[in-house]
Amino acid sequence: MLGMAADTGGSTDNLTGLVGLAARTIEQLGEWGVGAFTLAETVVPPIPSEVILPLAGYLAKQGSLNLVLIFITSTLGAYLGALFLYWLGAKLGLERSIRGLSRLPLVDREDFERAAGWFRRHGRSSIFFGRLLPGVRSLISLPAGASGMPLTTFSLYTVAGSGLWNAALIGLGYLLGTQYQLIEKYSKFLNYAVYAALAVLVAAVVVRRLKREKFRP
Repeated sequence: MLGMAADTGGSTDNLTGLVGLAARTIEQLGEWGVGAFTLAETVVPPIPSEVILPLAGYLAKQGSLNLVLIFITSTLGAYLGALFLYWLGAKLGLERSIRGLSRLPLVDREDFERAAGWFRRHGRSSIFFGRLLPGVRSLISLPAGASGMPLTTFSLYTVAGSGLWNAALIGLGYLLGTQYQLIEKYSKFLNYAVYAALAVLVAAVVVRRLKREKFRP
């Protein structure tokens, strides 16, 4: 693996900031670490697969990770995380599940209500298409479990949607891996984009919670 990385000139050493830290962490944890990241992202939405999976694909191109295995582990992780939320919705019901999970950092009740609304409007197809929508992807399992959707149907739609999403992001990173010098040169700009996205996310959650507190009777 090291030889392959050397042949392509690939290394994570010159990737800076949060992007570099994430890449080195993924490289150290390996393919099963990618699966653990996607499982966590499904349960705790602020962990962004949009950062993790392209980096995993990039590392696969450099020879540090196995491309097929990161696809399998990331899809398995996404399914297990979705299955946990499905079970939570089935056991606690939608309202109790939302009330508990909305206490998590950087997660707001409106996010869960948006996912529940998407499910009500689109039914079982929302499980597949919802996996392709940031903000809905991670949370759509709660209303599915609470509504009593058959587990087999839920599983098929979840694996299909998650697999498509993961393949797209991993494939993007793999293709970018052919342009290592470009990635290295612009990694600092990628960091700025990640920092800006996190700042916007935090600000949005804080504003929404302050508004809710202001108008609470």
